[in-house]
Amino acid sequence: MGDEIIEVDIEALVYGGDGLGRLQDGRAVFIPFCLPGERVRARVLENKRGHVKAELLEMLSASPTRIRPRCKHFGVCGGCHYQHIEYAEQLEFKRQILVEQLQRIGGIAQPPVEPVFSSPSPWNYRNTVQLHLLRDGKLGFQKVGSHEVIPIEECHLPEAVLCELWKNLSIDPEANIRRVDLRAGENEDVLLVLESDEVYPEEFEADLPISVVHLGPQGPFVLAGDDHVVFRVLGRNFRASAGSFFQVNTRQAEAMVETLITALHLSEAMTLLDVYCGVGLFSAFLAPRVRKCIGIEASPSACEDFAANLDSFENVDLFMGEAERVLPALRQRAEVVVLDPPRAGLTVEVVDFLCETRPEQVAYISCDPATLARDLKKLIAGGFSLRFVKPFDLFPQTYHLESVTLLVRGTN
Repeated sequence: MGDEIIEVDIEALVYGGDGLGRLQDGRAVFIPFCLPGERVRARVLENKRGHVKAELLEMLSASPTRIRPRCKHFGVCGGCHYQHIEYAEQLEFKRQILVEQLQRIGGIAQPPVEPVFSSPSPWNYRNTVQLHLLRDGKLGFQKVGSHEVIPIEECHLPEAVLCELWKNLSIDPEANIRRVDLRAGENEDVLLVLESDEVYPEEFEADLPISVVHLGPQGPFVLAGDDHVVFRVLGRNFRASAGSFFQVNTRQAEAMVETLITALHLSEAMTLLDVYCGVGLFSAFLAPRVRKCIGIEASPSACEDFAANLDSFENVDLFMGEAERVLPALRQRAEVVVLDPPRAGLTVEVVDFLCETRPEQVAYISCDPATLARDLKKLIAGGFSLRFVKPFDLFPQTYHLESVTLLVRGTN
């Protein structure tokens, strides 16, 4: 089946970065690195009852808007999906895909989706990069559609300090390191995180002025420097430890914070729940505007960072645990709820909590249009109305899309 060759006309781009075409029997076929209007020859990789996945072999008729990718590894490395598309067109495709997901999955006939807020730079924007070890100890990325690690000579997504650093790193291939994370913080401080299944780290010597942390089953172990890096957002510093999540595009994180400050109607009489609060990025800017701010977070390292980042606030509480367990136990009435869940979206328990307590305003920060659409359908059915969905491009050259959605209590 893997040797079957097909010719397909590409009709649209879909969430996930693939081009969508149709076979003669009506089944959808998904092929990466294509554009609408193109005719391609492809090799079938997966032949399912409802759809087919294939790899691009030859461009029979190219779109006039197709451009030359900047990176020599594009199409082989799995990190980028849209380098063959002009940046302004990437933004429009992303907006169209978000609208389609909200209509098809969410059942929202005319979703109020605003234009995508573009990244200040479509290149060298990532403050974090994740790499894998090759057999010679050098670092590489995973091949598209595979867990195979391939050598990389260039990458145009990380910030400049990381681009210079990762090329010169070499790690003992016998050290059983599963993944390598590099983070660039304020003043170009760099944190190197060595993720491993080993309880005790191997000896490590760093010839560079960077911090190094081994992250294993027992938690973080500092090998050099500090156990965290500091990011600066809108003039405020945030520490993020090796095991804590932080937005990879710092400038766009600022834009999302500013959107929340502007969109939410807050007062000193209100209580705000910051659910999946992470290291406290949103709480730090919203807490001064309300009577009480309560953070909920499951990650122990993120909770430690939250406590450090918001230590100066007297009106902030933090509860560690899964949101679906903490929220019902809290029995806390809140006028405003901010949600920043992982890619899987909200659990049934969290949706039920919102529909039962019915806060006046709900801000939903999403990194996955499909799960956002699923959750909005339930929340709208539960008595909320949708005010706007504002997309943010935190990940240029990729299909990924962040968004901020505002819901208010009551139906239109």
